[in-house]
Amino acid sequence: MGVSARGSVPRRATTGVAFAAVLLGGGAVGCGGDSAKEDSAELTPSAAVAKAVDKAEDITSLHYRVSGTVPERGRLTAEASMKTKPAVMTMVMTVVGARRPGELDIRFVGKTIYLGGSGVDTSKWGNKSWLKAEPAVWGRGAADNNSYGVLPGSMEGSPVVQSTIMAGSKNVRRIGAESVDGTKAVHYRGTVTTRELRAAQSAAKGKASWQRRTDSIDQFVALRVDGTLTMDLWVDGDDQPKQFRVRGKTYPTQNDTDGSTLDLTVTFLDINQKVTVKTPPADDTAELGG
Repeated sequence: MGVSARGSVPRRATTGVAFAAVLLGGGAVGCGGDSAKEDSAELTPSAAVAKAVDKAEDITSLHYRVSGTVPERGRLTAEASMKTKPAVMTMVMTVVGARRPGELDIRFVGKTIYLGGSGVDTSKWGNKSWLKAEPAVWGRGAADNNSYGVLPGSMEGSPVVQSTIMAGSKNVRRIGAESVDGTKAVHYRGTVTTRELRAAQSAAKGKASWQRRTDSIDQFVALRVDGTLTMDLWVDGDDQPKQFRVRGKTYPTQNDTDGSTLDLTVTFLDINQKVTVKTPPADDTAELGG
């Protein structure tokens, strides 16, 4: 799998390469109500999306599922849980068509990333079950995240914030009522560009609104979309985001000089439920240092 070191800190680069060496998963390249509210149809598409974005701000923890295609990894699936305060995340990810099969068990606790699972070769580290590295950052802005190349860049950001990007679209339209994971929801679609997001930021009224728009821009950057992002958002009967899909051509990278295609779907399974992320046993964990 491709690994891109972030920043200029030598340890990050060295540790990123170490993680790349032990990963076997490199690729070839319920929440909400049972029915969508009838009054949602009375709102304009933009107003309905804006309402869902407002509700997303109340999400403090999330159990979610991810599937799709990401640059440099190809097709993958994942299931994860995260909490905002303190910021923790646990994810089990499988890359379809990997060189060797296996799952990656990824955990962020404090400023440390832990990596385990059948998709990891730890033979050079005493066959420990887990590897760890720090400082690691997940769920923040594009320039702050650091998973040492374990996570695709598009999955290093918070899915809660990513679900709000569509509020910057100028052409939101209602597709219709659909079922998502057994829950009735209303499907909206629109396209988003950096220019539109910055215009929305400039027009924001109040500090909270301005910060939300700023976070959306940052998550857009993290997706590395070259030009226009097509986004679908499904809103459930509680006016909460239930699912979103992002698609677009991405910028070329060192390992993908022609650019590639991002097509990622995130489904919210449970909102604001208890999330506990356990730190692996210290005596079964090897540290990857500089």
